[in-house]
Amino acid sequence: MRIHIATDHAGMEFSTRLQHHLAEAGHDVVDHGPVEHDALDDYPSFCIRAAQAVAEDQARGIQTLGVVFGGSGNGEQIAANKVRGIRAALVWSIATAELAREHNDANVIAIGARQHTFDEAVGFIDRFIATPFSGEERHARRIGQLAAYETDGSLAPDPRAMQPDVLDASETFDPEAG
Repeated sequence: MRIHIATDHAGMEFSTRLQHHLAEAGHDVVDHGPVEHDALDDYPSFCIRAAQAVAEDQARGIQTLGVVFGGSGNGEQIAANKVRGIRAALVWSIATAELAREHNDANVIAIGARQHTFDEAVGFIDRFIATPFSGEERHARRIGQLAAYETDGSLAPDPRAMQPDVLDASETFDPEAG
């Protein structure tokens, strides 16, 4: 499998070790991160390029996933999710790694390199790569809704709009009134 990775300065050491780990596991690793340490570099361009490469490879039918990381993983996930066709999940446990693939068919994983040991993070990444999408109808339907919104802005009908007694958005809620 091809694995596109990206980080900023916060994950450079992690990135080097991860590339070796993934290559030893037989993956084709493509690094989109910085080539030298710069404490003032910015993660968006690195992570967006990795996400673009994942989307392009998948469109070509190439089996590929992405891994983006930085200090917390939050900004990296946000950056990757700006790319059409990307479903990047912030992962902090084995369970969230599995669920990201099984339920959301996530194609990019985001991890906080400063939040976990290398071994923990590699465990999350390995599990993410090894876990297939379940293909269950409810999950496929929800992913389809995300894709539709991303493509043309369409949303499923709002069930609250069909019920006149539901709190109107213009009304205020008084928690003391019940």
